[in-house]
Amino acid sequence: MRRTLSLSKQIQRTSIRVGLLTLTALISAAALAQVPPPPPPVAVAAIPLTTAQRGTQTIVNLNFRVPPGYHINSNTPKSEFLIPTALKMDLPTDIVLGKIDYPAGEELTFPFSPDEKLSVYAGDFTVALSVHPLESVMPGKYLMRGVLRYQACDNAACYPPRTLPVSFEVKVVKGPATHKVNPAQSPHVHN
Repeated sequence: MRRTLSLSKQIQRTSIRVGLLTLTALISAAALAQVPPPPPPVAVAAIPLTTAQRGTQTIVNLNFRVPPGYHINSNTPKSEFLIPTALKMDLPTDIVLGKIDYPAGEELTFPFSPDEKLSVYAGDFTVALSVHPLESVMPGKYLMRGVLRYQACDNAACYPPRTLPVSFEVKVVKGPATHKVNPAQSPHVHN
């Protein structure tokens, strides 16, 4: 009789566990069905090798593409509550990051805020940045790394901020040789 009770309790416990697992799976599926899928990511075009002379500033253009049907806030959104698009770079020692030049955003209205124009990037946009290898940099190739932080939105909702890794190479070369003038010959005659 004891074995029968024990076996009966085991079957009952197993049935409860299976029921709880099924209920958990159904609740999870329902929750996932309500969360919109994340937008496709912003893409960066391939960046060709950039040649920069030591001691001079060189401009590098980074070309980005926002997928159709989406937009991202510009670098200067109109509201303090919007997350700006921002490029952060981490450059090697002795290569200085100059100005980062963001394009002006398009001022558009959206169904979720028809009375307010928002400053956004949609489609293709270019961020220009300057790199300045110091005179002390050894000639050679250097990898520049960074991230573009942005928040994508569609006409109905905004999604959590994302980051896009950005990297490109800069080939540092020596500057043109400076012409050295020989000092004038001494007026004294040397024999």
